[in-house]
Amino acid sequence: MSQRVLVADDDPDILSVVKVNLGLDGFEVDTAVDGEDALQKATSARPDVIILDIMMPRMDGLTAMHRLRSQAATVAVPIILLTARGLREDRVRGLELGADDYITKPFDILELAARVRAVLRRTQAARDLSPLTGLPGNFKITSEIEAAVRDGRAFALVHGDLDNFKAFNDHYGFMRGDEVIRFTATCLTESTTSLGIEGAFVGHIGGDDFVAIVPPGVAEAFCKEVVERFDDGILDLYDTADALRGYIEVVDRRGERYAFPVVSLSMGVASTDVREIRSQWKASAIAAEMKEHAKKQPGTTFRIDRRMA
Repeated sequence: MSQRVLVADDDPDILSVVKVNLGLDGFEVDTAVDGEDALQKATSARPDVIILDIMMPRMDGLTAMHRLRSQAATVAVPIILLTARGLREDRVRGLELGADDYITKPFDILELAARVRAVLRRTQAARDLSPLTGLPGNFKITSEIEAAVRDGRAFALVHGDLDNFKAFNDHYGFMRGDEVIRFTATCLTESTTSLGIEGAFVGHIGGDDFVAIVPPGVAEAFCKEVVERFDDGILDLYDTADALRGYIEVVDRRGERYAFPVVSLSMGVASTDVREIRSQWKASAIAAEMKEHAKKQPGTTFRIDRRMA
């Protein structure tokens, strides 16, 4: 589907030029004649990006942008401001109010189109980052694996998730649980840095699931480094008494007590070192299978697929 651009300007010639040229560039373009019109159209059908002229009748661009940033339906829509040349204070004020970019009049239509594409790329990248860990999410994870398979690169896919995490979350609360998620992300990223792994990728699938892509030759060293870092720091996230005891007690809704071991990390590895992997689905399935084998062992551990077929 074409990405939708809403352009607001009180100059009909500018609206016409922008609509025609962005349309030729593959965008679906809607127009508004002032800030009030832009606000109504953006609210009724949310665009992918909004271009606002600052100087407009009825409602100027800065007021419209403030209103757009104040309502849930449009708070995250990227906004590019059109400003008169030399009005530095308008540009500064616009950026302070939440503009993603600006371009001065008179502008080059090719530059405007390039800025629209750049803002959309940045927005997509930001949306795909986990707000909890700052790591790339599912869209980027999928594209990274697809690219490795398509290009015929050697790679090892590591899929890890936490054991006994739900009990920890229930016992200490979700804010302490978030600390465990962030700690796990740090273990993975710092392990790639510590080992000097070039071209490594670490992603957060969501919840307590993570993915790493590393060269096959360093997959085992990477997993060992993660195990060491994780086990070295996880008890710091427990209350002292629970850490010394080595488990937590959780009471269910019937009043029965259950003991849960310390949170651990299980990792499964699929590698092109031992077999040809022709799809992201195959890589993911092998890594998930190995992860389930790892979960049968106590503590933080990993299993690498070493089958030839």
